[in-house]
Amino acid sequence: MTTKPAAAAARATVYGYPRQGQSRELKKAIEGYWKGRVTADALRETAAGLRRSNWRQLAAAGVDEVPTGDFSYYDHVLDTTVMVGAIPERHRAAVEADALGGYFAMARGTQDVAPLEMTKWFDTNYHYLVPELGPDTVFTADSAKQVAELEEAHALGLTARPVLVGPVTYLLLSKPAPGVPADFDPLTLLDRLLPVYAEVLADLRAAGAGWAQLDEPALVQDRTPAELNAAARAYRDLGALTDRPKLLVASYFDRLGEALPVLAKAPVEGLALDFTERAAANLDALAAVGGLPGKRLVAGVVNGRNIWVNDLSASLTTLGTLLGLADRVDVAASCSLLHVPLDAAAERDIDPQILRWLAFARQKTAEVVTLAKGLTRGTGAIAAQLAANKADLASRANSPITRDPAVRARAEAVTDADTRRAQPYAERATAQRAHLGLPLLPTTTIGSFPQTAELRTARADLRAGRIGTGAYEERIRTEIQEVLAFQEKAGLDVLVHGEPERNDMVQYFAEQLTGYLATQHGWVQSYGTRYVRPPILAGDISRPEPMTVRWTTYAQSLTSRPVKGMLTGPVTMLAWSFVRDDQPLGDTARQVALALRDEVNDLETAGTSVIQVDEPALRETLPLRAADHPAYLAWATEAFRLTTAGVRPDTQIHTHMCYAEFGDIVQAIDDLDADVISLEAARSHMQVARELAAHGYPREAGPGVYDIHSPRVPSAEEAAELLRTGLRAIPAERLWVNPDCGLKTRAWPETRTSLENLVTAARTVRAELNGS
Repeated sequence: MTTKPAAAAARATVYGYPRQGQSRELKKAIEGYWKGRVTADALRETAAGLRRSNWRQLAAAGVDEVPTGDFSYYDHVLDTTVMVGAIPERHRAAVEADALGGYFAMARGTQDVAPLEMTKWFDTNYHYLVPELGPDTVFTADSAKQVAELEEAHALGLTARPVLVGPVTYLLLSKPAPGVPADFDPLTLLDRLLPVYAEVLADLRAAGAGWAQLDEPALVQDRTPAELNAAARAYRDLGALTDRPKLLVASYFDRLGEALPVLAKAPVEGLALDFTERAAANLDALAAVGGLPGKRLVAGVVNGRNIWVNDLSASLTTLGTLLGLADRVDVAASCSLLHVPLDAAAERDIDPQILRWLAFARQKTAEVVTLAKGLTRGTGAIAAQLAANKADLASRANSPITRDPAVRARAEAVTDADTRRAQPYAERATAQRAHLGLPLLPTTTIGSFPQTAELRTARADLRAGRIGTGAYEERIRTEIQEVLAFQEKAGLDVLVHGEPERNDMVQYFAEQLTGYLATQHGWVQSYGTRYVRPPILAGDISRPEPMTVRWTTYAQSLTSRPVKGMLTGPVTMLAWSFVRDDQPLGDTARQVALALRDEVNDLETAGTSVIQVDEPALRETLPLRAADHPAYLAWATEAFRLTTAGVRPDTQIHTHMCYAEFGDIVQAIDDLDADVISLEAARSHMQVARELAAHGYPREAGPGVYDIHSPRVPSAEEAAELLRTGLRAIPAERLWVNPDCGLKTRAWPETRTSLENLVTAARTVRAELNGS
């Protein structure tokens, strides 16, 4: 294929960049600040250094317009809440006393004040802090962060474009504040919010911004006519401002659908759209509305959410088609590069052949620059890059690593009977209650216990060869003994071994399955200072040998109480990995499910009576468009049942989900046919319990009473009151008592007290129910 040069030079840009630094310097500085070891000034200087480093890397790579404002100490939606002055009343005193300390109080809470609710950013594994709004909310502009970061970039001599969460998306992501009626619609505050955005835009223009980007990813979801009218009004009013930079409205993660004509007609100077596979319909839709005459189009043709090399020729074809649909076409990744690791070149342990297939943030930036060059000067100018890219794509397509005939044959042989428990739930529940002998309101935890510094050091020493396997395993045995002893003393009913041997709930399993690759430096932000290294799913999946049986059975040998076997479910194994893009997700999920089914069956054979298969990602992976939900939920729920359906009726299957909105997937939760589900509920005040009740959910459930993503310790009475709220929705014989999520990120002192309070709360409410 030969591409003719574009009429105007195409610019290369990105919408955002990884924040943490090559060695997670930001995480270390922030956590040091929380512990009092790093001053606020030192933290700010670390952050400024990381921003400068990012911008210089982007400019050196050939990016013509660097993003500013995307950097965050914790979350960019929380930054927007600060920018518009929507500080919750309970946090105002802390923010006024110390802006940085108050910022973290909103994110993490304090012992006396609860944090903002946290949930998933669309269908990614990034978490944002949910704004709390009400009819009395007063917005005030605070553009200090955005202006300061723009000026920092200008001081380096760079062309910069501030990136802000758009006003419509901000309101659509918000919730009614505590005490505000649940039917309050934050979007009714739009006319109150727009003057604040106008003031921020004026400040950015005064600081030298030529363009400002307003991100509106919420518009790729199904939207009502009223919501689309609100978007039209917002950009009519902002477009009519005279004291502002040029406006680039960006949307990504899926096709825009009915929102595309709204934005195309808006009096703004440019649109930034996703043109990757999941949003390919944007191309025809843009042509159908007559394109963007007189406007700038930033084309997201490099996938910002996955780590495979781009097909440069295919992207150039798309870009060539787009040339006739806008006044000028620039090139970008499809979304912020926040969602991928920083640099594939840092990986030393991945086979060089496979490394050719991978593109992290720096490599994606290079792809964007190459495409902009090819679009501007023609394919002849990038002939060498195109040839190398073609060879890389062929290497992957033809590699035996990607295909295992035995795995494929087994997956194709699956029948519907393989995905169904042999007995209905009512019969299983009777058998399980007789077998387990648990009290009313049984107590348990989600699985992990604190990963102490000693554990992390032992793991690092093992990798570095400073200790042998025997010494490391003795440390694990000691930790399991201590965790079991604490749980028995605290009075928990169903115990866990604490997972001291596990580095991450996905990576641990990925390292023991064929077809997965692990990285050493592939860190991606999940929330705040929580970074994960998603494994890479490169080939067909199988389980060479048992993965969890040894440590689970060891833990069970230490106690007469049931110990849960702990596994990560097939959907979460996909969602929290970088998945292969050369076959349908459902096919990959079935392969993972079969590998996990073998593990479930081995656990049961070894005497494990309670097995938890966690699926926290079931909701986050839900497609953004309702029309795409049924197909996804069909293969996702089938994969869970395929994992768990082979056990006896008296083996109790648990699952766990956290930090997402569950109301629209309650039927899918039902379809999993798990015996017990535990869910996040503390920050949302038992909302999910009410949603389960409204659906008529017939099984046992444990809506969490302890928010583990905050350092605060809930009192026994606080947990008891949440339980009483839960009992108004779920009958006592079906209600479990547990935290919101695993305790890996918490410290032992707060964990001990919180779980002791949880058990006390359960006993208190149990006594109330028994009339004693």
